[in-house]
Amino acid sequence: MNEATENLLKITNLSVAVEGIEILHDISISIKVGETHVLFGPNGSGKTTLLMTIMGFPKYQVTKGSIVFKGKDITVIPVDERARLGVGVSFQRPPVVRGVKIHDLLNTCTRGLAEEGDIFRLAEKAGMVDFMDREINYGFSGGEMKRSELMQLLAQQPELSLLDEPESGVDLVNIEVIGNLIKELLEKNLLIRDRTHAGLIITHTGLILEYVNARTGYVLIDGRIIGEGDPREILATIKERGYKQCIECSR
Repeated sequence: MNEATENLLKITNLSVAVEGIEILHDISISIKVGETHVLFGPNGSGKTTLLMTIMGFPKYQVTKGSIVFKGKDITVIPVDERARLGVGVSFQRPPVVRGVKIHDLLNTCTRGLAEEGDIFRLAEKAGMVDFMDREINYGFSGGEMKRSELMQLLAQQPELSLLDEPESGVDLVNIEVIGNLIKELLEKNLLIRDRTHAGLIITHTGLILEYVNARTGYVLIDGRIIGEGDPREILATIKERGYKQCIECSR
């Protein structure tokens, strides 16, 4: 297997600025097909900036480095083209979209190819059957927004899912539903060699690791990756000693 097909996502020496201020510095990450990676870091460390840059939102300006997806350099191509190539995102704080019903959005995500029964079963899995005629995220609770976002990704079926703190603002009832939706999205029921999807998950609490296994964890502080390793070991260190210990270990 050559590098282009083995590495679904390859980020090399990536630096990113927002409104002229550099937020990310020399980030390098590789995610292979079928793998799930997680990103830890305190608030304001640049985690969301990294995901939004991979997705291609124009606010985030790449000043150095490259983003390669499925062997194609996507560093400067627009969001819609990245989505068509197979990159999808779930926001930490999803936007409200007035005038557009969830049902219509799901139909668009499937490019109009899904049967009505398929859409209903997807909504049933996400506990969103009663929301299908409502405007996107309007009046939704935090858990309802997250379930809606994941339902949309399951309809889209991206090869790379970028999940920004899927467990934040979610109660214990919703977290189990969300964990199961992410398991399905990332094909956790299959052997890794049989999977075609991969994920990069931001987590502040690490709670999502109780539902979704991950191969590699990164610690991002002040826009730099200062550590990489087993996600559960990293989480245990953070819980016991805080991010200060991660900084000291990197020196």
